[in-house]
Amino acid sequence: MEWFVQTTYTVSLPVLLGYIVWLLKEQKKTRDANSEGTKCLLRVKLIEYHDKYIRLGYIPSYVLTNWDEMYKAYKGLNGNGMIEGMDKVIRSLPINEKH
Repeated sequence: MEWFVQTTYTVSLPVLLGYIVWLLKEQKKTRDANSEGTKCLLRVKLIEYHDKYIRLGYIPSYVLTNWDEMYKAYKGLNGNGMIEGMDKVIRSLPINEKH
């Protein structure tokens, strides 16, 4: 009986550990894909905001709040430096409280 238990552990433990490692790798791939997708969507929206409010020449305070939250999330996902330049321009716009 002891031989059976030891053999079962010897065979099943590496298989179980291999499955766990495979599962963790698959979850990481999914998380990475989700992060990249989120980063792309944030980049698109930040560029849209930039273009729109540069054209208008001002930015409403609620939009600046949204910009700030999106920008922080984008940077947290290791977004590139292109948006950093846009951030400086957006923050230099006058704030319009009426909108």
